Amino acid sequence: MTPTTEWLENITYDELQVGQSARLLRTLSMADIQAFAAVSGDTNPAHLNSDYANDTLFHGVIAHGMWGGALISALLGTQFPGPGTIYVSQDLHFTRPVRVGDTLTVTATVLRKIEERKQVELDCKAVNQKGEPVLHGLARVLAPQKKVRLPQSHAPQIQLFDPQARLRDLLAMGQGLAPERCAVVHPCDPESLRGAMDAAAHGLIAPVLIAPEARLRAIAEQAGINLHGAEILAVEHSHAAAAKAAELAALGQVGMLMKGSLHTDELMQAVLAQRALRTGRRMSHVFRFDVPLYPKQLLITDAALNIRPTLAEKADIISNAIDFARILGVEVPRVAILSAVETVNPSIPSTLDAAALCKMADRRQISGGILDGPLAFDNAISMQAAQIKDINSPVAGQADILAVPDLESGNMLAKQLDYLAGASSSGIVLGARVPIALTSRAEGPQARVASALLSRLVAHHRSRTAASESSVG
Repeated sequence: MTPTTEWLENITYDELQVGQSARLLRTLSMADIQAFAAVSGDTNPAHLNSDYANDTLFHGVIAHGMWGGALISALLGTQFPGPGTIYVSQDLHFTRPVRVGDTLTVTATVLRKIEERKQVELDCKAVNQKGEPVLHGLARVLAPQKKVRLPQSHAPQIQLFDPQARLRDLLAMGQGLAPERCAVVHPCDPESLRGAMDAAAHGLIAPVLIAPEARLRAIAEQAGINLHGAEILAVEHSHAAAAKAAELAALGQVGMLMKGSLHTDELMQAVLAQRALRTGRRMSHVFRFDVPLYPKQLLITDAALNIRPTLAEKADIISNAIDFARILGVEVPRVAILSAVETVNPSIPSTLDAAALCKMADRRQISGGILDGPLAFDNAISMQAAQIKDINSPVAGQADILAVPDLESGNMLAKQLDYLAGASSSGIVLGARVPIALTSRAEGPQARVASALLSRLVAHHRSRTAASESSVG
């Protein structure tokens, strides 16, 4: 048994005396309310929606009434009488609301012992930090008859992660922006078509659906997707859809592209064929992740386009990601250049590239961010891991961008975050004249909406920059 100084010791029926009491203290946090809602399923907006709660008679968010009841249960089950106690009944009366920041003192006092049943009646009450009663009631329990002393059990940690709330926060970044005319390339499955129309419903895009029209309308009818407001350009197949979309972008008739159900290489070949869409940069893909156990957004590049990028191509890939992170509000992005180890090893080429990229940043061949590498994945995202390995770095443990060695490692990392870590993802291609919302064909509509938002932000930034440069000229 692991040594511990924390113990639970009960008070048996014979030890209990009328008038004897015990208490516990607990301060309510918003995380408590969210956790109680998640466990109980009670999503009453009076507890979770501040806009709604402000218009109620309580004028603000309040705790669930049974949160206070749960504190009584905690006192009875862990302290008084403690382990071995069995609830028989409990009545409760709620007299005041409990708000975030309130500290409750919960007290249980023995009123009566019932010898023939070994039951105990207890007066239970809770008061807030002002001494005001918030609830009271009578509990009846079967008190333990056997003395027990056990190591303290620790409840599992609850990680609160609300994908819908994260999506709302992300979409809020696009408030006030007009929809961007967007070529949606071959959206010939329900997920990609619904994603495009949902993005339109959120005011992100004015969709131009490029696909075989009969097939498109059949999918919409079968999936119950309303195509109202969408422009449809009929083509014969996915190759023609990609070519048409790239042509529209090259002519300036659309400000962004959105991948549908075709293969990525089909779309990218069509974009590359349009010289007017090329810039001086290598095109690259960036995933944006909301990860439950990471405190901020995380960008991963390149996990979708460049298979084995050269040193020069990695410099472009990182520069694209830095520019993108700045558009997302990260003033000075921290870039972790990943490898299997955190030291330069001539036998591992990615460590040599990492060292060279850092020196390129020192010489301002890469600008706008802070680079460090090579860093192993744990050192990049965990301050504790970096400290254990005695890594003194402005990036370790707080990376905004993970630059992976190659597509294979990046793609595996991205999909592990999606499928094992419960992350929410979106993706975009940068380095062309127009941004391209690009997700895996397995992604659902929400990832596509989020990707459309990313592209809309980039398109707006480029339009604003171009207008500024034109006015200066």
